[in-house]
Amino acid sequence: MTPTVLNVSQNYFVRGGSDRYFFSLAELLEKRGHRVIPFAARHSENLETRWADHFPEAVNFTNPSLRDLSRFVHSRSAAAAMHRLLEAHRPEIAHLHIYYGQLSTAILGPLRRARVPVVQTLHEYRLVCPVSTLLSNDGKLCQACNGKDYWRAVAGRCNRGSFARSLLSATEAYFARLIGGVIDRIDRFITVSHFQRRKLAELGVPAEKMTTVHNFVDVSDIALNSRSGGYFLYFGRLERLKGIFTLIEAAAPLVDIPLLIVGDGEARVEAEQLVSARGLSHIRILGPKRGQELQDLIKGSLCCILPAQWYENCPMAILEAYAFCRPVLGTTIGGIPELIDDGVDGWLFPPGAVEALREKLVYMADDPERAAGMGLAGRRKIEERFSQDRHYEQIMAIYSKLL
Repeated sequence: MTPTVLNVSQNYFVRGGSDRYFFSLAELLEKRGHRVIPFAARHSENLETRWADHFPEAVNFTNPSLRDLSRFVHSRSAAAAMHRLLEAHRPEIAHLHIYYGQLSTAILGPLRRARVPVVQTLHEYRLVCPVSTLLSNDGKLCQACNGKDYWRAVAGRCNRGSFARSLLSATEAYFARLIGGVIDRIDRFITVSHFQRRKLAELGVPAEKMTTVHNFVDVSDIALNSRSGGYFLYFGRLERLKGIFTLIEAAAPLVDIPLLIVGDGEARVEAEQLVSARGLSHIRILGPKRGQELQDLIKGSLCCILPAQWYENCPMAILEAYAFCRPVLGTTIGGIPELIDDGVDGWLFPPGAVEALREKLVYMADDPERAAGMGLAGRRKIEERFSQDRHYEQIMAIYSKLL
C-alpha cells in the first residue's frame, strides 16, 4: 500500500532546514509511488504548485492587524481551507512539520473529524517552549516554563525582549495546549534526535508518543569529492543562537583563509556591521543562496561550521555538508554530537568557545588532506546511516502502525 500523504508546513518555500526537509520528504515519497498533497500558507515566495488554490492566506507578521494576531492563535481561515481540501481529496495520513504561526492548531480539528491519522515531525521545542528554542531573552539555555508555565516567557520577555510579542507567544502556547489539542490530536511525534526526544519527555511530552528518526540526504546524484576546498563555510539562518558571532570572532585573525557566511536572518545586519567596522575583508556575508549555487559553495569549501549555541536537533547543514564530502565543525550541544564523530568526520567544540573553534579552523587549514579524508568519512556515514532508503523504511514503519 502506498498511502496518499498530506504534507503540511507553514511555508511552501525554503527558509530553513525544516523547510528543506519538508520538500525532501515529499520528493522521497513521490519517488516511491505516493501521492503527496502539500498544504501551507499563501506567500509571495512560495514555489509554484497546482495545490496553491487550497492554501489559506498568510498571517502578516511584518505589520500585523488585530485579525492577523487572532489568526496566529487560531486561524479559522486555515481550518476552513483544510476542511475544503479534505472534502475534495482524502489523504490516508497527514504528516505535519512546523505548521503553527501561519496555520495554527485550528487545522487539527478538521483532520480529527475526517479521521485522518496525524504524524508530526518536530524540528524544535514549540510543544514545551512558547518561543520554540528553550532560550531566555539573553540567549541562555532556559527551561523556566517547565513545559507548561508559559507565563514565565512573558515575565522574561523571551520573544525578542518584547512584552507584547512574549504575551502573544504565551497566549498561543496556552491555547494550543489547553484548547487546540497540540499534543492530544497528534497520533505520533517524530523527533529528529535522541536528545530532543529525551528533552521533550523530561518536559512533559508523553514518551510513548515519540519515535526518533533522523533527517536524511539523497546522495544518489552527488559525486564523491576527494579534493579539499579553499575557504571556511557557514550556511544557515543568521541569528545569535546559531553562534555566528562566535564564528566571526574565531575567524577574525585567520586572514589567509576566507570565511563565507551564507544565509539571512535577524542578526545579518549586525554581523555585516561588525565585519565592516573591524575591516575583516576575508569574511564575506553573501546573503541567502539556494539550489545549485549553494551546492557549489559547499563543494568548494574546506569545511563547514555549525557553531550553534542552542539545542540543535538534526541540522540539515551537517548532513548536506557530509553529502558533498565536507567535514563539519560543530558544538557539543543538543543532537549535534549524534552526527559528528570527533576527529573522524569533523570536530566538536563547546558552544561559544572562540579559542577552541579557532584551533579547529587552524587544524583544518594546516592539513587540507586530512580535512578531505574526514569529508569522505562523513559521506560514508550518510550512505550507511542517513540514506533515503533507510529513512523511507523508518517513516513507513510509523505510518503503517496508524493505518
